[in-house]
Amino acid sequence: MHWAKIQEAGSLAGMRFLLSVYRIFGRWPFRFFLFFVLLWFYARRRAAREASRDYLRRLRGFSNGATPLPTRLNVFRHFLAFSEIALDKLLAVGAVNPPEDYRLDGLEHIDSLLAQKRGAVLVTAHLGNTDLCRKLGEHYVDARITVLAHTKNAVRFNRLLKECNSEYDVDLIQVTDINIGTAILLAERVESGGLIVIAGDRVPVGDSAATVRVPFLGAEASFPISPYVLAAALQCPLLAIFGVRRLDGFVVILRPIAESVLLPRRARSAAVVPYAAAFAELLEAECLKAPFQWSNFYQFWALPEPANKESS
Repeated sequence: MHWAKIQEAGSLAGMRFLLSVYRIFGRWPFRFFLFFVLLWFYARRRAAREASRDYLRRLRGFSNGATPLPTRLNVFRHFLAFSEIALDKLLAVGAVNPPEDYRLDGLEHIDSLLAQKRGAVLVTAHLGNTDLCRKLGEHYVDARITVLAHTKNAVRFNRLLKECNSEYDVDLIQVTDINIGTAILLAERVESGGLIVIAGDRVPVGDSAATVRVPFLGAEASFPISPYVLAAALQCPLLAIFGVRRLDGFVVILRPIAESVLLPRRARSAAVVPYAAAFAELLEAECLKAPFQWSNFYQFWALPEPANKESS
């Protein structure tokens, strides 16, 4: 099943209740109630359990036994981590209390770029709290951050985000709504030093998904070509960005992928492979450090072959 067809779990009223528990009592009482919610979710979502177990198994093999075993308990811990990430998203947009301390790792890769008012494409993943990427806007006050996302399968959660912060989606553009006008807007923002954030670990919505196969955790998996095509079209640098929770707080990680992305018209998919492989390698490294924070609960390695194979 395509990830975009997975139905959202939980009611809006339930989400509001858990948020109220956190507001009044704090994180540990929140976790107490969350435990029983997750028991129900664990019992009903077989596909998600199997996807989590498959991911943990592959990660365990890739790490030579250094990461958690793919047991039922660790699958449950994976679900728990995902739920806590949802709370962290609310914290990141100022929904409850001021966000916890965070630090920025790798600013040297973007400092000179933004000092020259040059923008960039930042490719991210469903690892940790992607809303932490917005913290760059606090550090670089002149850099406008635009997020390209597909949120139509998370309507209730995004409604809750908007209730907590009415301006949450000011710079959020649905990837399914991109047209020539949007492309012009993105080009203008990059030219003025803006940052475009796009996910690089989920295949596009639609039957003719534009993907390439690259190694990830010991086996080939499909990754979208859109981040690299976008960076090539906008003629700007490409970096990876992750926002994860560490023992000492949150960290926003920036890593360079390419100063410029060059894609010939012929055999474009083949030219994308090195860039997608570089991103997948960076994602592997972060999964090893935060094994429960990758939130793709579908059969990631069981996707169809790329639909846009080209002759070289």
